[in-house]
Amino acid sequence: MPLNREHLHDYQLKAIDFIKTEERCALFLDMGLGKTTSTLTAVSDLQDEFAVNKTLVIAPLRVANSTWKQEVEKWRHLEHLKVSVCTGSEKTRRSALHRDADIYVINRENVLWLVDLYKKKWPFDCVVVDESSSFKNPSAKRFRALKKVLPYTNYMVLLTGTPSPNSLLDLWPQMYLVDFGERLGRTVTGYRQRFFEQDYMGYRYTAREGSAEKIHNLIADKAISMNAEDYLELPDRIDIDMPVQM
Repeated sequence: MPLNREHLHDYQLKAIDFIKTEERCALFLDMGLGKTTSTLTAVSDLQDEFAVNKTLVIAPLRVANSTWKQEVEKWRHLEHLKVSVCTGSEKTRRSALHRDADIYVINRENVLWLVDLYKKKWPFDCVVVDESSSFKNPSAKRFRALKKVLPYTNYMVLLTGTPSPNSLLDLWPQMYLVDFGERLGRTVTGYRQRFFEQDYMGYRYTAREGSAEKIHNLIADKAISMNAEDYLELPDRIDIDMPVQM
C-alpha cells in the first residue's frame, strides 16, 4: 500500500524545506533517514511551483537502476513523477534521455559522456548527486565534467552519509559543486594551505588544530547533517520481503 505525505517524519520535512529554501545544498544524512524520499518530495514541490523543469540524478549504477524509480512507486504523493533510467548502452541511454520524464537517472560513470553530449545546451536545471563522496577527487574526470555545467544548473543537491570518508580534504570538491568555492575557497590548493599541514615528504595533509570546527562552521548554512541514532527509533528486528533483480 503506497505511503502518503503524512507519513513523512519531521526530520524529512526539515530536509525537504532545506532543499527548497537553499536551492544549492548538501544533505549529509545517515542511511535510513530517507534522503531519496526527501529529495523526490522537494523536486515534486519545486515542479509544482514551476521552479524546476528537468531533474538529473547521478547515482551508483545499482542505485540508478532501481532505487529512485522504486521510491517513486512507494509514495502516493510522488506517483505522478515520471522517471527515466538512462543506463546501459549508448543507444539505450540516448533513447531514455529522449523520453518525456520529470527525472532522468544516470550512473556516475557516464557523467563525462552526458556533459559532452549536451555541452552548453545542458537541459537539467536541477542536479542531484547521490553518494556525492564519489566526487571527492578534484582531479577526477567526472568532477571536472560536472563542474563545466554548474552555471546552467539552478538547483544542486548532494546526498551522502559519508561526506569525508578519508579526511576533511574530501569536502572541498563536494562543496564546490554547491557554492562554486565561495565557502572553502576557489581552489583545492588554497583550501589545503588554509586549513592543513603538509608532511615533510609532501604527500600527507593533516588538519590544523581547530580547522575542523572552522570548516564545519563555514559550510553550516549550505549543509545539513543528521545521525541515525539521533532520529531513528527502531525495534530489534524488522522483516521485509524485497524483490531483487539479479
